[in-house]
Amino acid sequence: MIRRRSLIQMAALSALPAASAMAQSFPSKPLKIVVPFGAGGVADLTARAVAQKLSESLGQAVVIDNRPSAGGIVAGELVAKAEPDGHTLLLMSNGTAVSAGLFKSLPFNPRTDFAPVSLLGLFDMAVVVPENSPFKTLAELISFGRANPGKLNLGTINIGSTQNLAAELLRTQANLIAQIVPYNGTPAVINALRGGQIDAAVEILGPMKPQINAKAVRLLGVMGENRPKDLPQTPVVRELPGLSNFNVSSWNALAAPAKTPKAVVDRLSQDLAKILSQPEMVQRLAGFNVQAKSSTPAQLAQLLDSDIKRWSDVIAKAGLTPQ
Repeated sequence: MIRRRSLIQMAALSALPAASAMAQSFPSKPLKIVVPFGAGGVADLTARAVAQKLSESLGQAVVIDNRPSAGGIVAGELVAKAEPDGHTLLLMSNGTAVSAGLFKSLPFNPRTDFAPVSLLGLFDMAVVVPENSPFKTLAELISFGRANPGKLNLGTINIGSTQNLAAELLRTQANLIAQIVPYNGTPAVINALRGGQIDAAVEILGPMKPQINAKAVRLLGVMGENRPKDLPQTPVVRELPGLSNFNVSSWNALAAPAKTPKAVVDRLSQDLAKILSQPEMVQRLAGFNVQAKSSTPAQLAQLLDSDIKRWSDVIAKAGLTPQ
């Protein structure tokens, strides 16, 4: 037993110089950020903005590799199996946490096959109604739903999306007996909203702003922790009685393969913290309706854990069958 323990200790010690050397030589080649979404979306634009500054900070090119697929499975598997040297990173999101409860099996474990690096930003989920809606406030909408079981219809994009699950969470926590109607994409939700097929919709705020500014739809509130800085008059759901614990925001982050040396992860995290605090970057991400926000690796791991539990519970309560 003693000899076996000594061999294990020797093996662990012998691995330290190799990890240390890898960390000291990092980065030794261009980096790649694998994005599980198509080009042009919020996640892609955020990744590209951060990649540009990270390249300047590290002195190496940082390229974007778009690998869109259901549940981000293709991108996740590629990064999980990549060399754990910090040169291949995953654009992680709350969708990663949703996938953990939405799929029967994944080719990777969202928590054990990745080393969280840092949060990149948060973006708000909005509750909107048609401009001619009788509901002038978020409180009126919730009150109507509580007083008229089954008469309120909420529209979202496809079942299992963050928007759809956020509506499910609102329905549960606000004690609403309401119908949640899924559509294929944001344009279809907007058409249904403007056509009177649904009473309200839950959607990411950014894509809805042109409709809000054109007064085609009315913004009643957002689902995050705080009111939007550019829309301080807009209430958050948690301000309503009985909903003080409600807090739903979409987020993007970066993660590396699980066995990436801690020194490399820490270097990346520290560089990202500096980048995301730069006024130029804050303003650029705000243009995509993203609130720039960094985190430590431990804070990102905690966020992922809590989101996996929360969305798995919502999926179960909604009666959604894992795919």
